[in-house]
Amino acid sequence: MTGTRPTICLVAGEESGDQLGSELMKALNERLGDGVGYCGVGGERMTALGMTSFFDLSDVSVMGLTAVLARLPLIVKRVYQTVDAVVTADPDVLVIIDSPDFTHNVAKRVRKRAPHIPIVGYVSPSVWAWRPGRARKMSRYVDELLALLPFEPDVHERLGGPRTHYVGHPLSENAGELRPREGERAPLNGAEKVLLVLPGSRRSEIDRLLDVFGDTVAKVKQELPEIQIVLPAVAHLEDKIRAGVSDWPAMPQIVTGLEAKKAAFRRAHAALAASGTVSLELALAGVPMVVAYKVDWAFRRLKELNRFFKVASVDSFVLPNIILGTKAIPEFLDEEVQADVLAAHLKELLTDSTERREQVSELTRLDEVMSLPDGYSQRGAAADVVLGAMKAERR
Repeated sequence: MTGTRPTICLVAGEESGDQLGSELMKALNERLGDGVGYCGVGGERMTALGMTSFFDLSDVSVMGLTAVLARLPLIVKRVYQTVDAVVTADPDVLVIIDSPDFTHNVAKRVRKRAPHIPIVGYVSPSVWAWRPGRARKMSRYVDELLALLPFEPDVHERLGGPRTHYVGHPLSENAGELRPREGERAPLNGAEKVLLVLPGSRRSEIDRLLDVFGDTVAKVKQELPEIQIVLPAVAHLEDKIRAGVSDWPAMPQIVTGLEAKKAAFRRAHAALAASGTVSLELALAGVPMVVAYKVDWAFRRLKELNRFFKVASVDSFVLPNIILGTKAIPEFLDEEVQADVLAAHLKELLTDSTERREQVSELTRLDEVMSLPDGYSQRGAAADVVLGAMKAERR
């Protein structure tokens, strides 16, 4: 610690990390007052709160293999620049936020050069999905780990990972934005039923799932002609999606932007979705769903690892199922992804069926399972662990 003014270094690698980091900084400011100094790597939100960023976040915030390879020399340079700057700043604690390909390479090198600096990891890599050996390796350079999913502390304990604390998920804390206000979601027995179609946020997912999702929707529409089909599209794939659905016999309404997506969730009665974080968004919104995924070795490994490590009490690749320990949400992988099968389940979810009632009932348990102790917010729980790491090592 330099003098009596604590210094906290936070290193993010993309916009989602900037969001988490800014909320953490707000909570730290509430606890430490105006006397804390920040440095590190962040975006507009973190710099607006007083953090001096070593360089622009866009230098390392890239998606896709081609983009990463094109930017690789600069990314490597930024890793070493960040390490040098952290060691020079000698902060009371270093917090690395998600983006493990960048932030963990920084943390490993800081630990070698300045082992006295405590390191907190914010967001656990999915060691329960693939490369479980990362957990034990992380324990060498991460002192405390902040997990967004309630089962992750137990996973790290089993795998020999660092001390892990469940601090809540931002989706859970902001679930009200996805849940219908009065009059937004029409009665299930009414004339208007909304089916969400969510084929993924990656180009490869669109390539694998869009056609079979189109065939599925067409079969559902034949038996339930009153349904409205809404497809929230990520902006960078909008043109590809519009081209891909142009010959669908049941044409969806395509919406873009975060607010339009939230509004669609609040109206929806059921969803057909690619596996991913969106399944947790739907579950918290109370939207029953069918989940599918094709040709991704990581999800095959997830099923194998769940069995081997007993990560969850259910063999699943769908986040809400793993969190709840049930198979409430029907899920289909690779050759199981057939339009007839998906459509049959969706038709059940769009009527007042036993399958729908059972799934909706299970989804209502998420709030309790993902809740934090009374009085704790996600950012507050995270801030307390960060402060504890500072006190344990430096005070």
